[in-house]
Amino acid sequence: MASGAFAQTPPARPSTPQPPITVKEQVEVVATRVPESPHDVPASIEVIDGETLRAIGATNIREALALAAGVEVGPGGDAGPAGAVPEFWGLREFDAFLLVVDDVPWGGAFNPALTTLNLQDVERIEVLRGSAPVTYGATSFVGVIHVVHKAAAADRSYLSLRGGSFGSGGAAADVALSSSGAWKSRLSADVNRQGFKDDRTSFLRGHANYRGARVGADRKIWLTADLNWLTQGPASPHVREGAALSTATPLDQNYNPANAFLDDTRFSVASGFERPVLHNAKWSLTASYSHSGQRIMRGFLTDVSNTPNNATGFRENIDIHDIYVDSHLITADKSHVRLVVGGDFLFGNGEARGAVFTYTTPLVGSAPSVTEPGTLDRDAGSRRSFFGGYVSAEWTPAPPLHVSTGLRLNATVERHGEGASTTHARPAGSVGAIVDVWRKGPDHVKLFGDYRDTFKPAAFDFSLAENEGVLKPETAHSFEGGVKVRAAGGRFDLEASAFRMDFKNLVIATVLGGVPALQNAGSTRFQGFEIAADIRGTHSVMGRATYSFHDGRFVDFLQAFGDANTQLAGKRFEMSARNLFTAGAIVAPASGLVGDVVVKYVGDRFLNKRNTALAEPFATVDIGAGYRLHRFELRLDGRNLGDRRDAVSESELGDAQYYLLTARRFDVTFGLRF
Repeated sequence: MASGAFAQTPPARPSTPQPPITVKEQVEVVATRVPESPHDVPASIEVIDGETLRAIGATNIREALALAAGVEVGPGGDAGPAGAVPEFWGLREFDAFLLVVDDVPWGGAFNPALTTLNLQDVERIEVLRGSAPVTYGATSFVGVIHVVHKAAAADRSYLSLRGGSFGSGGAAADVALSSSGAWKSRLSADVNRQGFKDDRTSFLRGHANYRGARVGADRKIWLTADLNWLTQGPASPHVREGAALSTATPLDQNYNPANAFLDDTRFSVASGFERPVLHNAKWSLTASYSHSGQRIMRGFLTDVSNTPNNATGFRENIDIHDIYVDSHLITADKSHVRLVVGGDFLFGNGEARGAVFTYTTPLVGSAPSVTEPGTLDRDAGSRRSFFGGYVSAEWTPAPPLHVSTGLRLNATVERHGEGASTTHARPAGSVGAIVDVWRKGPDHVKLFGDYRDTFKPAAFDFSLAENEGVLKPETAHSFEGGVKVRAAGGRFDLEASAFRMDFKNLVIATVLGGVPALQNAGSTRFQGFEIAADIRGTHSVMGRATYSFHDGRFVDFLQAFGDANTQLAGKRFEMSARNLFTAGAIVAPASGLVGDVVVKYVGDRFLNKRNTALAEPFATVDIGAGYRLHRFELRLDGRNLGDRRDAVSESELGDAQYYLLTARRFDVTFGLRF
């Protein structure tokens, strides 16, 4: 985890005595595009492998990152119950991180498409804390989540059936298809319904993913296609009145129209190749296209009273097209230097047409069906083109020292609606170093540090705010330093780091004329430290604990509240907990009893920018248990066993409204390997 530790331990054999632990290094490519061990990268990065995901029964990104250091994921959010809102380094924003799937930005030039992320047949998840200003440029800011599926040539097939609380259930299959000569292919397909305790809240997803590849000794060509069909019944966020959540609105009340929906059909296809070129260099090309068609009808309570027209609704049709192309050259290691030289192009074109309407809903009881507006008289559109040329170097001047540095030139062009195009050109870059201060066999102590400077065009959220002007781009620079330790013959890993990140023009949500919109904040600062430790014992027992201290504050930001402007300098950033703690244990032998326990603690955090509404700390407990044979596995997973319903993310659409932890639930899963 902190260094790919869980991923480095193969399942233990049931025989005794136990063989010595072999450190099986995982690799990551998100930081530099060059496969490297996380312990050799001068940045906070960890790898969570697919076996670990299956050992904890993870089916979504919150469960998958439950033990990741410094990361807290709020379930649901404005994107619907299938969505999530991750937090890195104390910043919880819907667009502040980059989601990558199999080397392609998932969501393109707009926002991460988390609702259509599927964790079926995943080989590993790479998590980079902090930006990736060289490799992904103008789309990564405070973190990168890279999901890598199993290779097309993987020959193991799986079938699973699941049933659970609130009418949940599903079936999935991962199948190695018949080979056609050197061409290998693999198909994953699943259908899944997830119910929730919240009234009229659920999602139904159908998904299929094809991967095909021909791999030779020094080259490969590949093709992937992904189809995701999603329909959601959205939940309502809970309204805050003054310093606390309102007591006038029941916990699981749904104020959406009875016929509300959040539907998304997304298709993506990608292809590429790798081949040798002159002087033993490797040339790679990746190209992808995706289309997302979204249909939305939802509403938010705007007046906490049983009065006419106490809610505002939104009806939208959104179409988004994305194109991504990356081409780069990786030179052979020469004179202890390896270069990556390339460029990429990211294009996004999105158009939303919709209407805003009012309706009446009772504070207690069933919300009525609402007649859809006959005319979609509002529009919001954005056309974005991001270009980047980059060069990075991995330099090892002497065996104890490794230096990683890179520079990128970003050029962005965007236009909202029929307005004029806005162009920005700005360099970005990073430099870091990691040095061995002690080594004995697999054990070592390494010190690392890095500096990163990055730039990102402001988010666009299709909020129907009548094509507001292009906001100022966000910029940030960060410093990070820490230590990576491996000890006890590879049985123990520890990573500790401290960071400071200074933001300018951070994009935050506001409300203009009753319609959600975005605005630039002034200056903000996020700083703190994070520590994670892993231990691996005999009989396939693994343990992990992490602690993070995050201090996010406004440095200079003037915002209007009512008729008065308020300077927020020194105030803590809202929804940012200062203290995060996780601890977990996993028992995952090749056969026999399996189980896991994960405990998470989230400290107090302010619900608002003026820091007048303080939310109390909370803790959650997840427990899973089952039995595994060579081909079969049966398991029971319980989530949020204490049934905590605390506020975990703020709505960007409803004013002073918050999404809560999902209620306690149980899932039974039967798996078959063949």
